[in-house]
Amino acid sequence: MPNIRRARHGDATQLSVIAEETFRATFAGVNTPGNMDLHCRTSYSEAIQAEEIADPNRVTLLCEYSGRLAGFAQLRWGKAPSCVLANAPGELQRLYVISEFHGKGVAHGLMNACMDEMTSHRSDVVWLGVWERNPKAIAFYKKFGFHEVGAHVFPLGNDPQRDVVLARPVVDS
Repeated sequence: MPNIRRARHGDATQLSVIAEETFRATFAGVNTPGNMDLHCRTSYSEAIQAEEIADPNRVTLLCEYSGRLAGFAQLRWGKAPSCVLANAPGELQRLYVISEFHGKGVAHGLMNACMDEMTSHRSDVVWLGVWERNPKAIAFYKKFGFHEVGAHVFPLGNDPQRDVVLARPVVDS
């Protein structure tokens, strides 16, 4: 069974490694090495992960499976794109799972924990951006009630890519 907990400062090194590894495993085959390197260098360093863990407007959740880090999710609160209609929006910034743990309930467990965090932060809508060329992730989010509300640009290195913006109420009415 997966065990989900909040990240602590001492998790920054391991989180940095898994964040870059999972991002590269998912996207390196369809992006240039230069853009991948630039994105990973400016997004996943140990120092950046430590800052994100310490940020009071973020929550990083780690999922351990059989004693190993299997995936993580990062949430943040603040400004949302204008297509997200909410009084108190929360963003699911990242949800990454190591490929060997796909199909073991890690992503589902992380998503459920994310929704619990959104509820405890009194968010009314959760939103996310997902690359338009990632149908597997889009299908996963749609299973959880997310629907398309717009789009925005996600700069992958020097490549401005189109992300679909998905949103859903935190609590189903």
